[in-house]
Amino acid sequence: MPRPTVLVVDPSEETLEVLRTALARQGAEILSARKAEQGLDMVRRHHPTVVVLDEDSEAVWPLQLTAQYDDESQRQHTPLLVLGTARRRHRLPTGDFVAKPYHYGPLVRKIEQLLAQAQQAFARSA
Repeated sequence: MPRPTVLVVDPSEETLEVLRTALARQGAEILSARKAEQGLDMVRRHHPTVVVLDEDSEAVWPLQLTAQYDDESQRQHTPLLVLGTARRRHRLPTGDFVAKPYHYGPLVRKIEQLLAQAQQAFARSA
């Protein structure tokens, strides 16, 4: 299997650094985008193994933007993990949701679980 990649769409340098450090131990490459639209473009160009999307990263978050991430997730068979507050939560048919505030330990474990599932799916299809 090719090296797994995690795209983190989040303006927080702290979140990016924590995830980069923790997931590098698992052999994952971390791609990052600070803005939602930039992240969507990267999903389409790089086909990451997992996408972590901070839905609270911008003051105005159009519902159709979350739907576009969900569409790409389904099309590419890429797990989508949305971070956000419960008040902004949107129903995603294929995505997982982690409510803020969160602790990094459980967040990293959830991403590791999604990476493992993606690797298993890849192995079955090979």
